[in-house]
Parts: sequence; structure tokens; C-alpha cells
Amino acid sequence: METVQITTDWPIQYGYRPLLLETFVEQDRFRGTTYQAANWLCLGQTTGRGKLDVHHQALLPIKTVWVHPLDRHFRRVLCG
Repeated sequence: METVQITTDWPIQYGYRPLLLETFVEQDRFRGTTYQAANWLCLGQTTGRGKLDVHHQALLPIKTVWVHPLDRHFRRVLCG
């Protein structure tokens, strides 16, 4: 889906406009070259613990976090 379509359709469906698209790329399997070539921003790596971790151990694959801004002032909006 194109970002223009997302910025048009999302507010109609959910009532607000997203500022960023986010994706996670498993490091052991992929390099994220396509995201890099498409000017996505690399934020770093996950710890491998997952959002539901209760054991405080890295049990999941480490992933690289990529974001794509949909608003050029996303930092100002997110930082308030």
C-alpha cells in the first residue's frame, strides 16, 4: 500500500492520522536493504525479549526497527 493511500484512508477508518510507519526486520534472515533504499530510518535493534516478556530473557530473534515518517514534523508532534 502506498503511503499516500494510508494517509488518506487511515483517518477515515480510525479517526486519526498516523505520523510514522513502523516495521521490524529479523536480522538473522534479512538485512533491510529495501527499507534502507526506500529512505526508511533505522532506529536500532530489539533485545529479543518481545513485548510480552515476563522471564527477562532474550528468547526471540533480534530484529532491526525501521520507521518511515508520514509527516515531516513528526518529531515536533511526538515530542510535544
